[in-house]
Amino acid sequence: MKKLVSVMIVLAVFGIACLSFTSSASADEIKMVGVITKIDIAGKDAKTATATLKDNKSGNPIEITVNDDLTLDKFKDHRIVEGDEIRCKYEVIDGKNVSKYFRKTAGC
Repeated sequence: MKKLVSVMIVLAVFGIACLSFTSSASADEIKMVGVITKIDIAGKDAKTATATLKDNKSGNPIEITVNDDLTLDKFKDHRIVEGDEIRCKYEVIDGKNVSKYFRKTAGC
């Protein structure tokens, strides 16, 4: 009887731990699709840029901070420009929406 109770307690703790890790990992990343309304790059050698997207679902403008070199090169080469529809994933870090994935919906 004691063995059954201890096995049940271990299973309950394990189940709660699995649920807590799963919900916290998926809650941090936000996905959206929207049209670029504005791109701000500090200069040629900039390591960061800010893109403002109009969310297709809500219509609200959302500023996304972009740090990855591939996307920055596409901004500088004008392969991604204002008016392009973008699919992105971002996380809120220190009050800023920091891009984790930033691609054209049609591909690029």
